[in-house]
Amino acid sequence: MSRGQIARWALEEVHADYAQSLVDWADKSPVFLDYNPMGKVPTLVHHADDGDRVITEAAAICLYLAEMHPEAELLPNDGEMANYYRWTFFCAGPVDQALTAKALGFEPKGSKQEGMASFGSFARTTATIEEFLDGRRWICGERFTMADVYVGSSVDWGLNFGLFPPSEPLVAYAERCQARPAYKAAKAIDGKLIAEMGK
Repeated sequence: MSRGQIARWALEEVHADYAQSLVDWADKSPVFLDYNPMGKVPTLVHHADDGDRVITEAAAICLYLAEMHPEAELLPNDGEMANYYRWTFFCAGPVDQALTAKALGFEPKGSKQEGMASFGSFARTTATIEEFLDGRRWICGERFTMADVYVGSSVDWGLNFGLFPPSEPLVAYAERCQARPAYKAAKAIDGKLIAEMGK
């Protein structure tokens, strides 16, 4: 039940050979905290030939995996690059903050607070992503890229928790993401873990 599910989907999309380590929130190991002093998941440790590489932040993990697995063909071409980076980081910044603020019951008051908040207002952030997705298949056009893993996760999360309105552009995009075999594989793994932890 964490952003670790984003990394799982990304790992499945690139067919990575990976091992998971579950984190006990009440007793985080010193090894884990050495990798990520924030104590947050996901944290990816790439055991590369030149030593361990630690990548934190779900958006960074997604983009790193696409770079490390070019054979998955999830990287943008030159014409797709602007949308690839723009909307990945729009969701990592304004959308994430807008959804978190809404979940916590916070809304900036007045133009001064809206100017200080990276998302401005929840309504403006929502309208921006809705307008972009309206009539589009994927973030970069007709081709699925790693940007869709991160943006799709943001939209999926916002809809599932009742934070985003169930508008046609958002719901249709989320459904296309949910139809991906890698999405289904990742959710099956996480769903099983969640069920086992709930016993």
